[in-house]
Amino acid sequence: MNEFEFSVIASGLDPSDDETIDRFFKAGCDDATVAFARGVFILSFIREAASLQEAIDSAVANVCEAGAEVERVEPDCLVSLSDIAERAGLTRAATSLYSQGKRGSGFPKPVARVTTNSPLYDWPEVASWLSKHAGLDAAVVEEAVIIKSINDRIEHAAA
Repeated sequence: MNEFEFSVIASGLDPSDDETIDRFFKAGCDDATVAFARGVFILSFIREAASLQEAIDSAVANVCEAGAEVERVEPDCLVSLSDIAERAGLTRAATSLYSQGKRGSGFPKPVARVTTNSPLYDWPEVASWLSKHAGLDAAVVEEAVIIKSINDRIEHAAA
């Protein structure tokens, strides 16, 4: 078994109810730290499982069993250049050079805030590019793709 770290963002339960945290614990979220911020519950898991997919699927099922509605799984797929640098173990300057085409070519285009000074990129796309051009571990790409797939599934189920 491996340990996987991720967060499940959830809503639908009363944060002022003293029983809410117990509900998460009794539903199997005893390997998570539970916090409430910005109107949502943040369950930060360190879960043992055979795979990341299995770890997240079981955590999502546990959160739902507690009566909460899962909003998404993090780390988020939308990332800034600073996020990219941190996740990839690069300097901010290196990620900036990549994004400007001054180091390598074909760096993914921003997917949000394209016209601002803080564009956001799709992490699975960037991780894939960095894997091919800067030696980022392929396991990081796989994790990014899994989390994006799970979030897409959650979004479509809510629609």
